Amino acid sequence: MLLKYKMDYEKIAMGLLSFIPDLNDVSHLNAEIEWYQTESGRQLFLWKNATGDIVGVVGVEQNKDYLIVRHLSLSPSDRDEGNSFTILDELARLYPEDKLMGTIATSPLIGKWEQRHKKDELSGLNG
Repeated sequence: MLLKYKMDYEKIAMGLLSFIPDLNDVSHLNAEIEWYQTESGRQLFLWKNATGDIVGVVGVEQNKDYLIVRHLSLSPSDRDEGNSFTILDELARLYPEDKLMGTIATSPLIGKWEQRHKKDELSGLNG
């Protein structure tokens, strides 16, 4: 389940974002969180797993017809494609009018997610 970022979650968000290699420097990490908080169209979400633990974070930037997934990070014990796909599924439901797109870092994951959706749609038509 995605939760909108609040200051109460700052340490959790920082910890999860610090798993991203470019964000392991505290000053860069603080600047990135501030960027999400101060710029319109940008949002950080925390993700709760099935047991209710916050184990992921995703940062997005909304544009006219698309949503850029800028950051997606999961705790090491929850880091798998299935959880990442669940987060992307939830984003797609939250932003139904927008196409999900990625950065250089997140595009490969989004490409796999889109392929899975195409397969699911085709099997639904054939099933």
